[in-house]
Amino acid sequence: MSLPEAGTMRSSGNNRTVVNRRTATRLLLAAALVGPFVAACGNGGFRPLYGSAAFGGAAADERLAEVAVAPIPGRVGQQIRNELIFHATGGGGEVAEPRLRLDVAIRESVTSTLVQSDGDSRGQVFNIEASFRLIQVADNSVVLSGTSYGRAGFERYQSIFSNVRAREDAENRAAKVVGEDLKARLSAYLAGAA
Repeated sequence: MSLPEAGTMRSSGNNRTVVNRRTATRLLLAAALVGPFVAACGNGGFRPLYGSAAFGGAAADERLAEVAVAPIPGRVGQQIRNELIFHATGGGGEVAEPRLRLDVAIRESVTSTLVQSDGDSRGQVFNIEASFRLIQVADNSVVLSGTSYGRAGFERYQSIFSNVRAREDAENRAAKVVGEDLKARLSAYLAGAA
């Protein structure tokens, strides 16, 4: 009886059990490696940001509902404020007894793009820079501050009405971006400040 050459395998009924053992060994090894990471996500590790506190979540939505948003001047400021109030209360209106107050100051600008050789611009970008401060109502101390940015491009047309409408649409889109960014930043802070 001769031995098989290198690189060839002999076929037998035991190959299936060898493959099953290898698969089982790999699964056990993967479980042993992943197990500590999954265990770290338990009680003190990972918590869903928007999950209810009753189910081990960070309850960011419930804490966000305790934040009053101060009026922000201008049409774009009102859009940002409306976005924040909607996210905080789900469209439920003003906070009855706020624990925190959010003050936002915005700066708007328009940047021309696609400038033609005669100096006429075919496109513009509407920019918002929103500086915010989260203030604790009890003692007027600032607990969080920062700046959020929003940008939205729009085209310019021959019609004046089209230009006004395109800019308003860009303002609304940029305000929505700033509102969502502020909501995410406030939620992350409030979830960690428990």
